Amino acid sequence: MATRPIDLNADLGEEVTDDAALLAVVTSANVACGYHAGSAAIMRAVCEEAARRDVAIGAQVSYDDRANFGRVARDVDPDVLRAQVADQVGVLTEAARAAGLVVSYLKPHGALYHRTMVDPEQAEAVLAGSGDLPVLGMAGELLTRAAAAGRTVLREGFPDRGYGPDGRLLPRDRPGALLHDSDEIAARAVVLAAEVDSVCVHGDSPTAVDHARACRAALEAAGHRLVGLHRWR
Repeated sequence: MATRPIDLNADLGEEVTDDAALLAVVTSANVACGYHAGSAAIMRAVCEEAARRDVAIGAQVSYDDRANFGRVARDVDPDVLRAQVADQVGVLTEAARAAGLVVSYLKPHGALYHRTMVDPEQAEAVLAGSGDLPVLGMAGELLTRAAAAGRTVLREGFPDRGYGPDGRLLPRDRPGALLHDSDEIAARAVVLAAEVDSVCVHGDSPTAVDHARACRAALEAAGHRLVGLHRWR
């Protein structure tokens, strides 16, 4: 039986799913910081429930692009991007502090997530705007540069997404990019748990809560201890 700890994270505060139900299942919450979705009031509500559930809070920073839900790559001046990341982390920090929490890690959202895997300039801007927060993500420029700077790096995998031959996620418009069967997703979560620190279930799916429950049950059945990222520092 497996014994290593594993985190189960999901995107919250995006106004598209049942945040309270997800917070009853996950151990870490990637909270939208207002640039692709969410608001100060939603952040406060998520943080308050996370505090009650002992769920870690992470800053899910994004391009300033609510119209496209942060899923379109942008050529943003590095100084502007740094300031935007700092603003998002700062707003969430205030909401977390009011709930008696701290922001435990950083995770880019959508197009920024994928751009910082390959773009050193944007990766550096995101790191510069986020202080010394641990960084959650997939292998690439952002994690490499975070590790070189002495920051904690946390690897994640996506059981509800298809991967290409290059080890990256398939674009959402490709066949096989989005998985929907809870049993299949749960089985993939167990496989990924042997390779990563955190398993992510996308929170913008109408079946996100069902997928998260299935993943948690499968991980626990495999002998994993579910531990939020606030316990990893």
